[in-house]
Amino acid sequence: MQNILKSKDTKLYLHIHAVALLLLLFIFIPSCDVSKYESHAGWEQVPEILSRIVPPPFPDREFHITDYNAIGDGKTDCTESFNQAIRACYESGGGRVVIPEGIFLTGAIHLQSNVDLHLTKNATILFSTDPQKYLPVVYTRFEGVECMNYSPFIYAYEQENIAITGNGLLDGQAGVENWWSWKGRKEFGWGSNEPNGDKDTQRLNQMAESNIPVKDRIFGESSYLRPNFIQLYKCKNILIDSVRITRSPMWVIHPVLSENVTVQNISVTSHGPNNDGCNPESSKYVLIKNSYFDTGDDCIAIKSGRNGDGRRVNVASENIVVQGCTMKDGHGGVVIGSEVSGSCRNIFVENCIMDSPNLERALRIKTNSMRGGVVENVYFNNVTVGEVSDAIVKINFNYGEGDAGQHIPIVRDIYVSNVTSRKSKYGISIVGYERSPVTDVNLENCRFDGVQDGNILKHYQGLTMKNVYINGQLQD
Repeated sequence: MQNILKSKDTKLYLHIHAVALLLLLFIFIPSCDVSKYESHAGWEQVPEILSRIVPPPFPDREFHITDYNAIGDGKTDCTESFNQAIRACYESGGGRVVIPEGIFLTGAIHLQSNVDLHLTKNATILFSTDPQKYLPVVYTRFEGVECMNYSPFIYAYEQENIAITGNGLLDGQAGVENWWSWKGRKEFGWGSNEPNGDKDTQRLNQMAESNIPVKDRIFGESSYLRPNFIQLYKCKNILIDSVRITRSPMWVIHPVLSENVTVQNISVTSHGPNNDGCNPESSKYVLIKNSYFDTGDDCIAIKSGRNGDGRRVNVASENIVVQGCTMKDGHGGVVIGSEVSGSCRNIFVENCIMDSPNLERALRIKTNSMRGGVVENVYFNNVTVGEVSDAIVKINFNYGEGDAGQHIPIVRDIYVSNVTSRKSKYGISIVGYERSPVTDVNLENCRFDGVQDGNILKHYQGLTMKNVYINGQLQD
C-alpha cells in the first residue's frame, strides 16, 4: 500500500512539474500575437524562430585588459594586450574580457570561442587608422564577394559562443582623411590623384566571375577595399548587446554564414559611404531588437552574396526578425539586397519607428538580373513612418546594373500591415520585369498621408489592398 501511495505521489509530482514547465514556456519564450495580423498566417512562424535564437552563456571569469599591459590613454597601442587577454580567456575555457574606463587604441581584434568582449561604462575601443594594423589578410567578404582582404576591426572565423557587450563605445575613427576616401568620391575626401577603391572592387568582381579560387583573390596591402567594422564569419551563437558604434569604414555589423545571432540594444551612428548598420548575409536565425540606426546607407540590409559568387556559395538568409528598432538617416529602414543572389526568405519586421527627411525608404527590396535569387515571405507590421524622401515600400528590379544579366530575380509574397506614414514622395513603388513580375504584394490596414506623387506600379501581379488609404482616399 505504501508503495502504491509513493507511486501516486510520484505521478502527481511529475504532473505538477510538467504543468509548471508549460507555464514557464508560455512566460519566457518570446511570443507573437498572430491574431493581430489577420490573414497573414506566416507570423505563426515567429515564436518558433525566436525560440531558436538564444544568447550564449559565458563562464563567470574575468580577464581585465589592463592586466595585460593595456593603457587607456588613447595613444598607446594596445593590440597585443587585446590578443593576450582574449587568448588567456579562450584557453581557460571562456569568460569575459573586460575593458575598463579609458580609451584603448588598437588594431584588429580577433575573437575566439566562449569569449565575451565587454566594454564597461565610459570605456572606448579606438581603432587605428593605419591599414597595416589590419594585416595579415583574412578570409572575408567585400560587398557580397569572398576574398582575402584587410581584417575587419573585430573579426571571428568559425567560432562559437562569442559576444560584444557593455555600455561602452566602439570608435572606428573613419573619415574623409582615411578610410572613406577609398570609396573614390569627392564628397568623402577623395582627390582625383588618390587611390580609388572602385577599381579594386571591379577587379574582385571580375575574379569571382572568372571562378578564381578565393585563396587567390588577394587584396589588402596596396589595394583599397575598405574593411568592415564587425564581421563574424561562419560563427554560431553570437550576441552583440548595448554597445555604441561610430565612424565605420563601411558595413558596420556583418554576420556571414552564421547562425543564432542576437543584436540588441545597440546604437549605430555612422555616416560614411556604404555605412550600412547591420547586414546579416547568408545567415539564419537572426534577431535585431531595440536598436537605433543613423547611417550613411541602409539601416538594416539583408544579403546573400553577389552575382556568380553568391550563386557559388548558394546560402540564403532566412528566419530573421527585426523588432522595436528606430531608424533615422539612411537609404532604407529595412532593406533586402542588392547582393541577394543566394536568396532570402522569412523576414519579419514589427514595431519599428522610421523617420527622417534623410531616410529614403521604409521597406526596400533591390535587385536586378545580374543578382537573380528569390526573395519571398517578407512581413512588415506595425511600423510608424514619420517622413521618408522616396517611397514607403519600394521594390526595384533595375537597381545598379539594371536588366543586364540572365539571372531573373523573383520577388513574391510580401505582406505590409498596420503601417502609417506622414510624408513621402510615393506611397508604393513596384517595378518588376515583364517576364518576371513582382508577385503577391499585400497591404492591409495602412494609411499613407502627405504622399506627393502617388504610386509607381509596373510589372506586378496580385497586388491587393485592404483598408489602405493614401492621402485620405481608400485604395481599391
